[in-house]
Amino acid sequence: MTSLAVILAAGEGARMRPLTATRPKAMLPVAGRPILEHLLVECRAAGISDFIFVVGFREEIIRNYFNDGSSWGVRIRYVSQRHPLGTADALRQAGPWLHAPFVLINGDVVVKAEDIRLLKEMAPPAISLVECDDVTGMGVAEVSGCRVVKLHEKPAVPPTRLVNAGIYHLSSNVLATAANTGTSSRGEYEITATLQLLIDSGVEVGYRMINTWRDIGNPWELLSANEDYLSTIESYSEGKLEPGSMITGPVSIGRDSLIRSGCYITGPVIIGANCDIGPNCYIRPATTIGDHCRLGAAVEIKNSVIMSGTHIPHLSYVGDSVIGERCNLGAGTNVANVRLDGQMVITGRGGRRKAGVIMGDKVQTGINSSINPGTIIGCEAVIGPGAVVAGNIGAGARVF
Repeated sequence: MTSLAVILAAGEGARMRPLTATRPKAMLPVAGRPILEHLLVECRAAGISDFIFVVGFREEIIRNYFNDGSSWGVRIRYVSQRHPLGTADALRQAGPWLHAPFVLINGDVVVKAEDIRLLKEMAPPAISLVECDDVTGMGVAEVSGCRVVKLHEKPAVPPTRLVNAGIYHLSSNVLATAANTGTSSRGEYEITATLQLLIDSGVEVGYRMINTWRDIGNPWELLSANEDYLSTIESYSEGKLEPGSMITGPVSIGRDSLIRSGCYITGPVIIGANCDIGPNCYIRPATTIGDHCRLGAAVEIKNSVIMSGTHIPHLSYVGDSVIGERCNLGAGTNVANVRLDGQMVITGRGGRRKAGVIMGDKVQTGINSSINPGTIIGCEAVIGPGAVVAGNIGAGARVF
C-alpha cells in the first residue's frame, strides 16, 4: 500500500498576492492552520507516513514550521525547486527518492483523507477528478469509460466540466516520461503534459471522482475554505473568559487568551493563543483570529481571517475580509463589504456578493478610515486618518 506523498509547495502563488508576498501559498492560514498542515493531516489519516515536500519560494517558512515532521508523527524530506519551472520539473527534483508508488499532490488544495485513500487503491497512473460548474482557468479532462483520454491545461474553451483536482497516484516509471516532457506555452514543464505523453503512448491512465475538494485560486476563496473548515470544529478553550462574556455555538479559544467582559462570540469561531479580546466585542460566525491578536472595545468581526499579531484596537468593523499579519487598524476603521446596488462585489470564479478587503502584512490605517468593498491593500501600506480607499492599493503606498 502506498505510504509516500510528494507535496508540491514551491510556488509563490502570484494570484494570491498580497497575501503571498511574504509567505508561500501553501502556508496561508485556514481555520487557524496552514493549508499545507491540513493536507498533511488528511494524508496521514489516509495511511501516508512519509512525505517529500518540494519547496522553493520562502522555503524556510515551511522548513521551520514542519521540521522533520515528528510533531505530526510522520517523516518529511525536503527537496528544493530553485526555479519555478512547473510541476513536472518539481517531480524531477524529487526523482532520486522515488522508488515505489507514491501520491503526488498540489500543496494548496483542500481534500479529505477518504478521497486520497480511494485513489491510492487504484493502479498507477491514476488521477482525481471533480465536476465543477465553473471551470474557468482550471485544467480539465476528457474521459472514456474508466480512462482519461485527454488532459487540457486551462483551455480557453473547456470541453468538459471535469476538473483535474491536482492529486495523482503514480509509480516511479513516470520519471522517464517526465524527463522527456517539453515546455508548455507558459514555458513550464507540466505534469499534465507528462501524463498526456503516457496516454498517447498507450498507457492507461485511470481516474476517480472525488467528493470534497477546493482549489484556492484567488484571495477571496480563502474565505470560502475557512468557512468549510470551521463548519466542522468543536468547542475548546485554554483561555480565560471574564464574567459577562457570552459564547454560543462552537468556539475554540487558544492558550492564555483573554475574553473580556461584554464580548459576544457566535461560533463557529477560532481564536488563537495569547489574544486579548474586548471588552464588548462582537465576533460573528466563520471568523478565525490568529495568535497574539488584540481586538479592542466595541470591535465587530464577521466571516473573516485575521492573521497573527494584528491589532484592531477599538470601534472598528471588519467583515468578509482577510487581514494579514501585524496590521494595525486605527480607531473607527470601517470595512464595507456590500455594494449599495446589491450587485456582486467579486464576479467570476469564486464570486462573492459580500467582500470586504484583502490586506497584506504590516498595513496601518488611521482613525476613521474607510475601506470600500473588494479593496486589495498591499503590504506595509499606510491609509491615513479619514481616508477613503477602493480598488488596488500597492505595497508601501501612502494614502492621505
